[in-house]
Amino acid sequence: MITPETLSAVAGVILSLVFMYVPGLNTKYAALTSETKRLIMLGLLFATAASAFGLSCAGVLTDLFGATVTCDREGLLGLIQVFIYAVMANQAAYLISPQPHRVKAAKIASASFR
Repeated sequence: MITPETLSAVAGVILSLVFMYVPGLNTKYAALTSETKRLIMLGLLFATAASAFGLSCAGVLTDLFGATVTCDREGLLGLIQVFIYAVMANQAAYLISPQPHRVKAAKIASASFR
């Protein structure tokens, strides 16, 4: 059985890898300011956590993965904890992932325009 914490950590890592390695998206993302990148990633991670909460309340995650979250105050507090795990996994994956050459070049070019 997969836990909500594990599922959120996996989602955080996948988001990080998508923004690092998907051609076109990776260079556009790399050219953004650090603050903008953080806000985008936090927004996407929050949307992922909220979607997981909604899907779990609807029974979809339970059917697919055996993950259960109660739809009450305790479940909401669990959602906050899961969100924190997703952010930690996302940032760790971003920091340790090797950057493609195009991402490095986009960062350098973006820095020279600021």
